[in-house]
Amino acid sequence: MSPGAGCTALVTASSVVSKVAAAHAAEADAARGPVTTVVDAVVEAGFARHMVPAAHGGAAGGFGELVRAVAEVGRGCASAAWFASLCAAVGRMAAYLPAEGRAEVWADGPDAVLVGGLLPAGTAEPVAGGWRLSGRWPYVSGVAVADWALLCGKTAEETPSAKFFAVPKGTFEIIDTWHTVGMRGTGSHSLALEDVFVPAHRALDTADLMAGTAPDAAAACHSVPLKAANGMTLAAPALGAGSAVLARWSDLLSAKLAKQGQTVISGPVDRTGIDLTFARSAGEIDLAELLLTRVAEVADSGAVPPELVARNQRDCALAVELLSGAVDRLFRSAGSTAQDEGDVLARGWRDVAGIAGHSGLQFTAGATAYARLVLSGG
Repeated sequence: MSPGAGCTALVTASSVVSKVAAAHAAEADAARGPVTTVVDAVVEAGFARHMVPAAHGGAAGGFGELVRAVAEVGRGCASAAWFASLCAAVGRMAAYLPAEGRAEVWADGPDAVLVGGLLPAGTAEPVAGGWRLSGRWPYVSGVAVADWALLCGKTAEETPSAKFFAVPKGTFEIIDTWHTVGMRGTGSHSLALEDVFVPAHRALDTADLMAGTAPDAAAACHSVPLKAANGMTLAAPALGAGSAVLARWSDLLSAKLAKQGQTVISGPVDRTGIDLTFARSAGEIDLAELLLTRVAEVADSGAVPPELVARNQRDCALAVELLSGAVDRLFRSAGSTAQDEGDVLARGWRDVAGIAGHSGLQFTAGATAYARLVLSGG
């Protein structure tokens, strides 16, 4: 049985988080970041600890459960789901730190909120006992509520390498840069720090993340190459948002059908067009769910061969492409009511479009990597 198949605690708890997130979605939009009530609900549900090693009190859980739980939260608010998903994903990445670093990050327990600066936007100078890290990282989702940040930087050595460095809150500055159309509630502001000492035990090689070789790995989730897993944590919030958009559209169109013929100026409703829009959009959302379920099953198997790493990348990008197309079709056919900026459908449309624009979910890159690997014979 895969790690996520027999464990339902996170999925069960996610239904509560979804309701809390929905109730505070407008507030998060206005604040341009996660609100305290939602952050507390996400942590209490177990997202932060979901992929923390058991040795540090974590659940060392599976991707299948995570995808289902994140999608459930996404039905309430895609931004909250994004925050929840990345809490788990960056926690998994921190499991690749040396033992002393892991012990320091989770010294107060496995519910520490970790955020990530995944672009190699910093420079690390080697010094006695560790590194001096400086840089500015954009798009650090949830940075204002973080306990730790895991930041990617290039080493200033004769042969440079890319590493991730764990730095605690209080050592970095938050720069207000997140002014977006979609995913407003993620609070993906920039992070900056200057000449901060990072001990060697709080640094990990990016090559280990890419290969899926965590030190002392005792769970399947810590033996998965990064590119086999990171796409689903970005795509799962869009799956939940797409489902919420479909439900809201169905309510609006059912009401419109019920009122058909009650006004003089409204013409006959195109029932065939409504039926086709619903069936195609619902089918595409179902297909996206099937793709992400398979991606999670592959990741939950543990070590993933290169051809399945590439297929997972392709499938995540394709799933989001399907979701974006379905949501756009539903939005365009829903009428003026759905265009109110506070409407579930309008917010879902903005959020799914925002997720679909993420650099890690572009179909061309995923498809090219997959095709070239398969067509070249591996």
